[in-house]
Formats: sequence, C-alpha cells, structure tokens
Amino acid sequence: MINAQQVRDIMTRYIALVDANDVDAILALYADNAVVEDPVGQPPHVGIDAIAAFYRDGMGQMQVRARLEGPVRATDNGWGAMPFRVEVLGDEPCHIEVIDVMEFDADGRIRSMKAYWGALNYIPGEGT
Repeated sequence: MINAQQVRDIMTRYIALVDANDVDAILALYADNAVVEDPVGQPPHVGIDAIAAFYRDGMGQMQVRARLEGPVRATDNGWGAMPFRVEVLGDEPCHIEVIDVMEFDADGRIRSMKAYWGALNYIPGEGT
C-alpha cells in the first residue's frame, strides 16, 4: 500500500509537471482505468485515453504555470489533497485557485482525481 510520504511526493511532482507543461509525464502518473473530474460536477474523463485528450486539448494548448499554495495533505491509505494555483498566460491571462483530491492505487498511480474549483475561483486579469 502507498504511504503518506509517497502520496505527498507524487502530488508535488504532479504540480511540477503541470508547471512544466509536460503532458506525457502527467499521464504516466495515472492508472489506465483512472477517472478525472475537472472541475467536479462536469462529466468525468474515464480511462487513460479520455484523460490524455483532456490534458492535451486543455493544458497542452495553453501556456500555464502552477504552484502549491499550501502543503499536500496525505493519508497512509492512498488519498491526498492539495491547494494550488494555475496561472494561464497569454492574450487573456487569468489564474484559477484549485484544490485537487487524488486517490492512489497500491502501485502509486492516480486512480481518481477531483479538481474543486468554480467561477468564484477563476480570476481574470494578470496570470500572477
């Protein structure tokens, strides 16, 4: 079973990969049968192919930065949560304040990811 330190390390790596816009490395963190809800309430992306399309069609088409805004909270039974900020750069800069909750399988791959954010967390204007 994955432990809290491993959860923390993987989630911290996820933020670094989003910041680097490394879609392939992000996808390698996911289990083949994973589910992504981003944001929660939207139809989920089920399976690695759907998740790949979500990241490639979204983040892969934009210049983004990401950073943690507090410590990763992790359990010893494969769950973690983290507050972070995504900055979208370019012609229409903005930032989005997000909390991700992730569940991990025994191999340390993301089984589910739920991103909590909505209109109140979407801040137009400067990306920083």
